[in-house]
Amino acid sequence: MRVMAQMAMVMNLDKCIGCHTCSVTCKQAWTNRSGVEYVWFNNVETRPGQGYPRTYEDQQRWQGGWVRTRSGRLKPRSGGRLKKMFTVFANPKLPSMRDYYEPWTYDYEHLISAPSGDDIPVARPKSLITGQDTKITWSANWDDSLAGGNEVTAGDPVLAKVSEQVRQEYAKTFMFFLPRICEHCLNPSCAASCPSGAIYKRSEDGIVLVDQDRCRGWRMCITGCPYKKVYFNHRTGKAEKCTFCFPRIEIGQPTICSETCVGRLRYLGLMLYDGDTVADAAATEAEQDLYAAQRSVFLDPHDPAVVAAARAGGIPDDWIDAAQQSPIWELIMKYEVALPLHPEYRTMPMVWYIPPLSPVVDVLRDTGHDGEQAGNLFGAIDALRIPVDYLAELFTAGDPQPVRAVLDRLAAMRAYQRRINLGEAPDETIPAAVGMTSDDMDDMYRLLAVAKYEQRYVIPAAHAEDAHRLEKIATECALDYEGGPGMGGGGPYGQGPFGESSGTPVPIQVETFDAQRNRQRADLFIDQGDAAQRARLLDVDSEGDRTNLAHPRKDPTGEGGDSTGPGVIDINRDQP
Repeated sequence: MRVMAQMAMVMNLDKCIGCHTCSVTCKQAWTNRSGVEYVWFNNVETRPGQGYPRTYEDQQRWQGGWVRTRSGRLKPRSGGRLKKMFTVFANPKLPSMRDYYEPWTYDYEHLISAPSGDDIPVARPKSLITGQDTKITWSANWDDSLAGGNEVTAGDPVLAKVSEQVRQEYAKTFMFFLPRICEHCLNPSCAASCPSGAIYKRSEDGIVLVDQDRCRGWRMCITGCPYKKVYFNHRTGKAEKCTFCFPRIEIGQPTICSETCVGRLRYLGLMLYDGDTVADAAATEAEQDLYAAQRSVFLDPHDPAVVAAARAGGIPDDWIDAAQQSPIWELIMKYEVALPLHPEYRTMPMVWYIPPLSPVVDVLRDTGHDGEQAGNLFGAIDALRIPVDYLAELFTAGDPQPVRAVLDRLAAMRAYQRRINLGEAPDETIPAAVGMTSDDMDDMYRLLAVAKYEQRYVIPAAHAEDAHRLEKIATECALDYEGGPGMGGGGPYGQGPFGESSGTPVPIQVETFDAQRNRQRADLFIDQGDAAQRARLLDVDSEGDRTNLAHPRKDPTGEGGDSTGPGVIDINRDQP
């Protein structure tokens, strides 16, 4: 048993409202620059729909993921090493700009610079590629709210797999939103497809990154990724992808998409798994058994044998503690309500989803029944307006049984908690019907419905003894070039995606981790008069003095002693 650690994410699709806040903040942090105008590390798709890029799930066309050979081994669907050696100078099978979209902006300047006239000036859309007028025909979220209707969804590869009856009755179905980032897979096919070895998986936390120095722009990684979450920067000639916001993860902070999620639908935590079993699990013969096979790879962090093996493997105790408190472990293994996205690609994805249940109550209420009554809820799941078969094609390689089991647990939780909220006695038969206890039901409800910040994000910080190595990794794999957001000093002023990058002579002032953590976890607003508890983000204090910025503030009462409130550190204050 080789115990390894992996940062993972679970998204509760019942809570996603399609506001795209996660997409916008990720765009601002990572891809708001030249060369990647079309790139969205995080995008939110409407389902049913074709996705971004269009029809990315059609692997017969795009050749992504792994296939199982007759000998029971895996090889990239796009071809093994020999094929890649002979076709290394050939153009790989890639989505075109049309499959993504031609990015645009609007000529807002014309609104204020247009000469006076009888007509009101308009801001015409301008292509960010050519700078010319363009006609908007597609975007990263063009399926949003069923834009285009049947014309758009006719190309949905998942919808094409379900019954003809479902497709004929599509107008009666409903939509749900599916946020997507890089899956940071246990068995990443993008890394296996890279001829130069630029894509690698960090051993300490499982995050998959691109070494910009080694990348040669072959673009075979784009073909190899079945989720199409590796992109080509046409300005630099390098591949780029979601970094799981590793600079934030290393100091115990959540990804930017999780931090800014309006619906609080994202959970982050650490999973322990057996690295020796990943290849065998990914090579499971039947595609519908891959969900169970991946769950078998995960290790129980409460098992003394696993804890001993983790310590022997160099995993710190606080990381083991984080794995034991991980909401990901509870959602995947304890409550069994999270499912992987397209396990049939055999990449062992580590971003999992809780399928949506919400519309079932509205359907029942419209028929005159009690929409929250347990018996009605269980009976109505098979009559969901979105077919269980469609969800199964997304999350369990077409096997409806695990999806049905998840929806049963979610329905049981809703019916059980409804009785409590109405002041009625808890009905122990409801959790028993889905193989759970009342305590399990209460705990699952608290995690899914009312969990606080520190319960949704359990992220162990990197250790001080790893600081030098992690700084080197950050420099090697970051998007580090002129104008890029690299954490290693890219750009004319060394600016990174979350402010100026570390290790440069540029004086910066940053909010301390403790200050940000306290601010994020605070249940109450800070009183306006409580100046001692406020972090100063400018380079001078209220009296214009910058000599004590790296020191605790003085007691505002004037009675002596230092304030315990968070301060601001000028990490280069001693430099000229």
